Amino acid sequence: MPNIEQQKHRVRSAARERLENLRFRSTAKTLYKRLEDAVAAGDSTRADEEHHALVRWLDRASARGAIHPNKAARKKSQAARLVAKR
Repeated sequence: MPNIEQQKHRVRSAARERLENLRFRSTAKTLYKRLEDAVAAGDSTRADEEHHALVRWLDRASARGAIHPNKAARKKSQAARLVAKR
């Protein structure tokens, strides 16, 4: 356990940041599953909306440092291929 005040503060802020990163990753997975469902259902307007939401979320997560920029680019590419297949 930390016994210096700055270390205690870093432990608390790291825990907060870890939860925020988890939220970004989890939401990205959920949005990708929604996109897959929309494509499987053949609903093109919903698929376009879900794709747009996913791309925005991945860009935001990448900018915040929650996920690596290359991972965001890879997921966006996968989503674009999924939408193009319909």
